Order: sequence, then C-alpha cells, then structure tokens
Amino acid sequence: MRLFRRKSAAADPPDPRTAWPEQPVPDDPAAAAEAFWHGWFELLPVVSAALGEGEPHRVEYELCQLVEALHPRLHFSLERGRQAIYALVVTGQEDPEVRPFTDAWRAAAPPDDAIWEYHDSVPPVPDPTEVTVNLGEHRIALADVRVVAQVDDEEHVVDVAVFHPRFGDLDDATRRTMTFLPLDATLGERLAAERLRRVETAEAEPAGSITLLELRELVRGLGGGPDENVGTSS
Repeated sequence: MRLFRRKSAAADPPDPRTAWPEQPVPDDPAAAAEAFWHGWFELLPVVSAALGEGEPHRVEYELCQLVEALHPRLHFSLERGRQAIYALVVTGQEDPEVRPFTDAWRAAAPPDDAIWEYHDSVPPVPDPTEVTVNLGEHRIALADVRVVAQVDDEEHVVDVAVFHPRFGDLDDATRRTMTFLPLDATLGERLAAERLRRVETAEAEPAGSITLLELRELVRGLGGGPDENVGTSS
C-alpha cells in the first residue's frame, strides 16, 4: 500500500505570477547522498511518529526538501515494505543523468532492518493480480489485464500490447496510465525500463494474450542481462 505520493513542490503553492526558482544540482553525488542520510536520521523520529499515527502528510514538506536537495528531478514515496514494515523509495525513473545520484544514495544507505528498507527504483509488487486500482468511479482489477508479448531474442527485449476490459470506460490520459502501471507493478520500474521496448494500448483483447504473472516469468527468463526479484533493489 502506498502511503505517500511522489514528491510535491512545497506545502503551499507559489504565487502563479512568480516563476518557480530553478533547483540547483549538487556537484558531488556522494556528498549529496551523505547530506541526505544525515537529514533523514534527524527527521526519522518525526517520520516514525507521523506514520504511526496514520498522518504521513505531516512530514511531506520536509521529505520533499531532503529529496530535492539530493537532486531536483528525483521522486520519492513511502510505502509498506516487502520485508520491513516501511519502505523508502527514491527514484530517478531510469533517467541516466540522475542515476549517479540514486547510485550514491543507495550506496550510502544504511542496511535494511525490521522497520525500514530502501529502494532506488520502484520495486514490483509480490502479486499484481491482487491489486485493484481506484480511478475516480472506476475500480480496475489488475487480475483482468491481458498482455500480448513479442520477444526479440537477439536484443533480449519485449514489445507488448496491454488490454483491460475497462479501457473503453477511461479517457485517453487515464488509459495511458493504466497501460504502464500494470507493467511497473509486475516487473518493477528498472526491469520494465530495461526489457520493454515498445508498449501499446490494445482496444480489444489480442489473440495469444497472457496474464501479468506469465509476463513476469517470460521477461525474467530472458537472457543477456540481470534479473530483478520481488522485494529487491540494486
């Protein structure tokens, strides 16, 4: 269960007539990561109290400041952990220019423990077929998603078309979101970026379609690169 949405700019929106100041990018990723973890441990008692009382929004602004100081194009979320109680996810959404900062952040992270685990990309959920996404009046069960996959054995990548019976009820933007969301939930952000080449939305269920769990098995079985397991993050 996601407890905390990805980063927002600030607690209070700026005056729309005022240009939002450009956030500086640190020169040294390692030093920026060290500063992040120093700030995280100072803030951790407040974070723990807010989560324990079910009010994560109380620390949103402070966490936004920490993450933006690491790099302004990073996103974050607080989630239920896979092994620990909570997980902190800080991701550059596979942007290669940001990767040195997430690499440094992960290298400087403390070891996972019973309370916290740390991920530098959005990990897959254990079983995407148990997830239901609420979009306004629509409840989209990922168990009903079907995918047709074409494997390029030479490149070790997959082209996919994604179908859900409720796609016809959604507007274009929501339909696009629901095309990519099941793939990230199934494979994790990093493996999806590495292995999925072309992603399309199918208006009707394609012949020879497979489930999300079958897609996970297919993609993880590709040769030529690393695998990503549930609950891990490199």
